[in-house]
Parts: sequence; C-alpha cells; structure tokens
Amino acid sequence: MVMMLIWVFPLLLFLSVPVAHALIAAATLILAIDHRPMAVVAQRLYTPTQSFPMLAIPFFILAGSLMMSGRFGENLVNFAKLLVGRFKGGMGHVSIVGSVMFGGVSGSAVADASALGNALIPVQKREGFPAAFAAAINSSASTIAVLIPPSIPLIIYGLVSGTSIIALFIAGILPGVLLGVGMLTACWLSAKARGFPATHVEGGWRSFRSQAFQALPALFMPVFVVGTLRFGIATPTEVSVLAVAYALLVGTLVYRDLSLTAVLRAMMETGVMTGAVMLIIMASSVIQWMLTLEQAPQALATWMMGSLSEEWMIILAMNVIMLVVGTFLDLPAAILLLGPLFVGIATAIGLDHVQLGLMMVVNLAIGLYTPPVGTTLFISSTIARVSIGSVVKELAPFYLVALVVLGLISYVPAFTIH
Repeated sequence: MVMMLIWVFPLLLFLSVPVAHALIAAATLILAIDHRPMAVVAQRLYTPTQSFPMLAIPFFILAGSLMMSGRFGENLVNFAKLLVGRFKGGMGHVSIVGSVMFGGVSGSAVADASALGNALIPVQKREGFPAAFAAAINSSASTIAVLIPPSIPLIIYGLVSGTSIIALFIAGILPGVLLGVGMLTACWLSAKARGFPATHVEGGWRSFRSQAFQALPALFMPVFVVGTLRFGIATPTEVSVLAVAYALLVGTLVYRDLSLTAVLRAMMETGVMTGAVMLIIMASSVIQWMLTLEQAPQALATWMMGSLSEEWMIILAMNVIMLVVGTFLDLPAAILLLGPLFVGIATAIGLDHVQLGLMMVVNLAIGLYTPPVGTTLFISSTIARVSIGSVVKELAPFYLVALVVLGLISYVPAFTIH
C-alpha cells in the first residue's frame, strides 16, 4: 500500500487535485484495490474531529482574526515603524519586526503575509524599494509567525506527535527571535549596499511612549498565552478561548472599533480557514492509519539507522527530506504526513521531540516562500505585482538566514530550551 501511495498521491497533486482531496482519493483507491473495507475511510475521517485539544486551532484563529480586524494591526505597524523605521531600509525592517509582533497575534504565516503585505508593500514601493525585494521580505518574514506563540503549526505537530504544546510554544520563542534578528541583519546589509532609504519618523520619546501604550494590548497577547500555559493556569484549548475573550474585550472596551459586522466577518474567515485545515487533518488520518498498518515508520527508522551510521547524518537526511516535501505540500499537510514517520526516528537516535518539532516547522516554513508551491511567495508577489522568479532572486539572503537558524536548531539543543 505504501508504494502505491508514493506513486498515486504525487500524481494527483500533479493533476492539480487539492491536497486534502488527493489524500482521500489516493487512500480510497488503494484500499479498494487492496480489498480493504471502505468503512475504514469514514471512521478515520471522523476520528480526528473528536479531539478536544483540536479546538485550540479554530479559537486561536478566531482570536487572531478579531485582533487583526480593528486598530490592533495599525498600532503594531506604527510601533514597529518607531522602533526600526529610522535605520537604513526602514520599511523593510518594519515588515520584519511587524511579522514578529503579528506572529504573537495570529499564529499563521499566511494571515501575516496577507495583512502585512497589503499594508506595507505599496508603501515600500513608493519609498523606492524594488517591488521584488519588498515581496521577498514579506514572504520570508511572515513565516516567523509559525514559531512565535500561539503557533498553529506547532499545535498541529503537538497533537500528531503527542508532544507538549506548552513546551513547543516556549521552545519556539528563541528560534523565532533569532530568525527575526537574522532577517533584520540581512535587510540592513542589503539596504546599505543598494542605498535603500530610511523611513522618516516624526516625534521623539513622547511619540514612542504613546505608540507603545497603544500597541501594548496586542503585544501582551503572546505573553498572556505563554504565561497562562507555563504556570498551569489553563490548558491550550482553554487558553485559546480566553484569547478570544481577550480580543473581544480589548476590541470593544479599549479600542472601541470592533463592530458586530467585524465580529461576524472574523467568524466567517475562521470557519473557512478551520474547514481547510480540518479537512487536511481528517484526510491525513486515513493515510496515517495506512502507514501504521504497514509499519512504515518502523521500516523507515530501521532503514535510516542501517544506512546512515552517524546521528548528524540522520538529522541532515531528515532535514533534506522535510525541505523537499515543504516545497510541494502546504505546512499543515506536511506536518501531519511526516510527523508520525520522523517521531520514531527521533526516538531511536535520542533526538528530543520538541527539537524535532521546531526542525520540522522551520523546514516546512521555508517551503512557504519556495517554488513551486510557496503560499506566502504567491501572496507577496501578487500584492507587489511582480513575477515569482524575480522575487526568488531577492530571497537569497533570507534563505541563508533561515538555513543558519535551522542548523542551530538541529545541532545545538540549547537553542530549543523548554
């Protein structure tokens, strides 16, 4: 069954069948050919929907949508501009710092790429930045969101691998900050070499203090999430509900710009995004059952342990596989497919499951701005109205930064403290 799956699933993707539908179609066809009961498909599709921790996904998405629908986003961008706008390549730095801040609100790279891209790319173009460079910054920096709590991909990995979501959230902070600092450095060096302008920022300490105060409710969100989890006040699912209540409270009582229409729009957006993610999770459950039945994780672990003698070589091979898969599959689907396979290998070589989770998320996040299926790359190039090829050329320094951070996560456990 596994060999048939390796052929049928990529073929369906090549024929432009959506990932979730390709997974279900491949599984159904293979089970039919193998004379397995079709009831298994229905059972496996239904099983993931009964997970209580899975409720954290739609509630965190809703919290992010509510916070992004009002003045939260505008205040974060203004604060980021005051922080880093005065340096060479000012608006590029604003995009990166904004992604770090937005990551603590939405937990979604795609949401960040769309929200920040629409707000900042037109401004960057007016200030003299090449459109392709602006799109490159937005597409790469937006992936910082997958490491900063509350991260939707880390929640998915935690659920599929049985790893503590709290530990994953805490461990993701340092790599997320490192990724942000590395991209800021790459942007500054590029701006200095190519003469990109700084952004004119008005006001001194008083203006900074005012903007910081206005942005504080949004900046407090990741602190609230991590602190509540760290001290055992609530479970991840309960925290996600509290995050929605917090977003409603701040939007209606503090900023006073969250209308009923905005709430309904946020709920509809959440429904669409949750439906897309859940369909992939449900479809992946069927594939996971098939792989477990064929003992594919154990077979892969045995092969890698027998073929590669050193632990560092096994980790390198895992990274290469994840990088390649990430360029073809969207992040949630790739985590759901690769997670069960690599957890067994990590256990065999003594690799911490939290460290593996961060490796997996960073690897697959690189795929979000790498052809041929780069979601944030497509979004950013569309907003900037430039070709994907021209954006990829500008992405070279940001790929380098991401690979350096990936290497640190993979081989230096101290960078994944939890």
